[in-house]
Amino acid sequence: MIMKTKIRIYFAAVLLTCVVSLVLNSCKQSSEEDPGFTFTFLTDIHLQPESNAVEGFSLAIEKVNELQPDFVITGGDLIMDALGQTFGRADSLYNLYAEVSGDFTMPVYNTLGNHELFGFNRVFGIDPTHPMYGDKLYEERLGKRYYAFDHKGWRFYILDSVDEFQEESYHYKGQVDSEQLEWLADDLSGVDAATPIVVSVHIPFITAQTQFHGGSTFPNSVSIVIENSKEVLDLFSDHNLKLVLQGHLHAYEDIYVHGIHFITAGAVSGRWWQGSRNGMEEGFLVVKVSGDEFTSEYIDYGWIVE
Repeated sequence: MIMKTKIRIYFAAVLLTCVVSLVLNSCKQSSEEDPGFTFTFLTDIHLQPESNAVEGFSLAIEKVNELQPDFVITGGDLIMDALGQTFGRADSLYNLYAEVSGDFTMPVYNTLGNHELFGFNRVFGIDPTHPMYGDKLYEERLGKRYYAFDHKGWRFYILDSVDEFQEESYHYKGQVDSEQLEWLADDLSGVDAATPIVVSVHIPFITAQTQFHGGSTFPNSVSIVIENSKEVLDLFSDHNLKLVLQGHLHAYEDIYVHGIHFITAGAVSGRWWQGSRNGMEEGFLVVKVSGDEFTSEYIDYGWIVE
């Protein structure tokens, strides 16, 4: 009887050991399959040689390098302005951005903003036939204005949200053009419906900032939001769009609608390197991904206007 009891205890111990081993191996395998990753989103940098902007941006880069994310996405308005500048000034700002941003120790995926568009304001008589007019200077210096990439099971879309619009005081509007819409629809047709997706744009798809500051019925202008936002977002209706990263407004907000976070991520330059804007300090967004979920945090990188 004692012997049978010992045998039962022995087999129970062996069984328990096997179960524990299977659980541990399963957890290890799951961890190896989904290690997670981190990336940062830096928008509205407005780099220029004046206002200590180089020092400020360099401090932000130093902080990002300390955090060691997998990569960086920028959200547009990388340079102070090309809209109403001479070609020489615009070109020098692009060169400055390329030089300083080269200090990142990880890959950088740039997004085009309205201030990257050369000559739209026409104040120096820049003709639309200029070989670098509009987004051509951006593409010459920094690469494609729209594209996609994959990282650890997630799909990222970088879109150009700015189009020319010459009317009264406006020289641009929020718009995703037909060329991109066609490309996006074609690309999404080959993406699994379960794949988590992130979209980066400069001008927001949606925002509550206008209503917050102007009143609940205050309208958005075509220079504040993407005019054809519904048409663009409808393309993702059968896909797993998790996060839309936005800039332009130098404000931080997180709007959660139908399972999608629309995060307008403040500004690296704050109030164009003149201090905080509406109480929002200079900073950037850190996004931590695990599985098909994420968390985000706005980081004040410590810039102080002297």
